Amino acid sequence: MTKTTPRRLRAALCMTTRPALLAGTLSLCLGAGGMLVPQSAGAQPPARDAPASTQRQQLDRVVAVVNDGAIMHSELEDRLAQVARRARAQGGGLPPRDELKQQVLERMVLEEIQLQMAVDANLSVDDTRLNRQLRGIAESNGLTLDGFADRLEAEGSSLGRVREQVRREMLMRKVQQRQIGQRVSISNRDVERTLQRQGSESGVVEEVRARHILIEVTPQRSERAARALADKARRRIAQGESFAAVARELSDDDGSALNGGELGWLRPGQTVPAFDDALGSLAKGELSQPVRSQFGFHLIEVEDRRRQRVDPQAQRDQARQAIFQRRANEELSTWKRELRSRAFVDIRL
Repeated sequence: MTKTTPRRLRAALCMTTRPALLAGTLSLCLGAGGMLVPQSAGAQPPARDAPASTQRQQLDRVVAVVNDGAIMHSELEDRLAQVARRARAQGGGLPPRDELKQQVLERMVLEEIQLQMAVDANLSVDDTRLNRQLRGIAESNGLTLDGFADRLEAEGSSLGRVREQVRREMLMRKVQQRQIGQRVSISNRDVERTLQRQGSESGVVEEVRARHILIEVTPQRSERAARALADKARRRIAQGESFAAVARELSDDDGSALNGGELGWLRPGQTVPAFDDALGSLAKGELSQPVRSQFGFHLIEVEDRRRQRVDPQAQRDQARQAIFQRRANEELSTWKRELRSRAFVDIRL
């Protein structure tokens, strides 16, 4: 694709970021170049005979043009600082800064593309649903909403910032649901195979409540590096760190990371085969070794097991939904790669 400067920058989307827990800050988006402003009062004044151009300093600049949007240097630095603070707080390590910067910026680019799609489709998030989601996140951390706000303040963030982050994630999920739903088809034979795999007896199925941490394999993170990070995360948990805290810091699963990796109750056939096999082999309370799937490496912990009775039609409906979820997850990775390849992206690191 021939690179040309986009005609306009979508200012409403220049704030797009997604750290592990803390949201990014709003920055100014005034064009494709850097923004020059006068020095602050506390700075040393320039020499009297200095050229006028040196009497101003560059505070911000574009690090990536994404279609008609932009990601600013201040946003990238804010995200990197948050990742570094969280890693220090949890005693974790980070890759070299240049490598980390590329990984973080690539994720921000993908987020920007999806949020642009949400704007183009006039999608929005209802405040009632957004507030309900925030309360759920607080409760999953064993906190009231006020307690959650206090925790965020102590970590250098705020409830308002996380609220904006969650709003953006909900918008991206709406986009994904619209796009992926059109790419997944399920036959009656598919449903029958899933019911056989579940091995139900008289409408009774076994469910597993689990949580996981996903470490993706990406162009910026090799399989060896991803496996090493998964091993390190497992050691941290084995040494007494909270699974939820490590998940919020490291997991690449956008849908569960904020909730400490929680997946809820799962049935056989609902997840991809490698994950499904691991669920079946783990005892209650057991933490898996890294499990490789097409998404990367998973650390899986089984929290509980139960047997549930369901009527035949409900079981068929749930099996169909399980197939859809599994195939949608598989299709999502492909769709994201296609999305990235079709977008105009000009990296300016």
